[in-house]
Amino acid sequence: MSYLIKPANYKALLDLKQTELGIKQIKEFFQQNLSSELRLRRVTAPLFVLKGMGINDDLSGTERPVSFPIKDLGDAQAEVVHSLAKWKRLTLADYNIEPGYGIYTDMNAIRRDEELDNLHSVYVDQWDWEKVITPEARTLFTLHQAVTDIVSCICDTQLTVRGKYPQLCDTPLLRRRVTFVTAQELEDLYPDLTPKQRENAFTKKHGTVFIQGIGGKLRSGKPHDGRAPDYDDWSMNGDLLFWHEPLGMALEISSMGIRVDENSLAAQLKIAGCE
Repeated sequence: MSYLIKPANYKALLDLKQTELGIKQIKEFFQQNLSSELRLRRVTAPLFVLKGMGINDDLSGTERPVSFPIKDLGDAQAEVVHSLAKWKRLTLADYNIEPGYGIYTDMNAIRRDEELDNLHSVYVDQWDWEKVITPEARTLFTLHQAVTDIVSCICDTQLTVRGKYPQLCDTPLLRRRVTFVTAQELEDLYPDLTPKQRENAFTKKHGTVFIQGIGGKLRSGKPHDGRAPDYDDWSMNGDLLFWHEPLGMALEISSMGIRVDENSLAAQLKIAGCE
C-alpha cells in the first residue's frame, strides 16, 4: 500500500523541463559545496556486492536485499546495496585517506521493503559520504560541526536555485540555524506521541532539527527508530530534519553519525542480541 498524498491546491511552480534542469543544477552545485566544506573527494560506488562478504549494510536489520545469481561466478549471489555504510569504510582504507579528509559518491540502490510515501521510494538516489577521524575526534562537537556544515550547503543551494528561478522566491526559506535535541529529550517533551509525531511537532516549531541518539532503548523501553548495531555509535548519531511546508511534515534529509569503534560495536551487538 502506498501512502503517497497530494496536498490540496498544490501547483508546481516549474514545468517539467525546468524541473529537470533544476535537479541537474542542484546536484552540480551541492556536490561542489559538500566536497569543499567537508574536504571530500568523489569516488564511484558499486550498485551491488557479493553476498556473505559483510559489505552490504543491513539498515535496521530486517530489510531484505534484492539478490541475483552471476553466471560467470558459478551463480554466486550478488546483492543490490541498501546503503554504502560499510563499503565506504573499506574504501577509505583502500585510498589511504588521511584524518580530516574523506570521500563522497552519488549512491544508487534498491530498497524493496521501503514503506512508500512522499519521502520514500523503492529506488534510492542520494549523496553518500564518509571521512576519516582520529579517536580523539570521536566527539559530539565533531558530529555537530558536520551537521552544521551540511545544513549550510543545503541552504546555499536553495538560495542559488531561487536566484535562477524567480518564481520560487515566495517559497519558505530553510532555517540555517540547527536545533539539536536528543531522542530522549524528545520523548520527555511528547510522551504521548509516536516517534514520527514527535519529529513533526518539534520540527514544525524549530524548522531545522537534528535528533541525536537513535538506536538504543529510551526510558519507555523502545528506541526512537531502528539502527543496525554495527553501523553508527548510538550515542553519537542522529537524523537531520527540515520542516516541509507543502506536505506539513518533517523531511529527513540525512541519517548520519560517528561510526562504531571497537568498544561501542561490541556493546551494541550485545544489546541487540547479535553477537
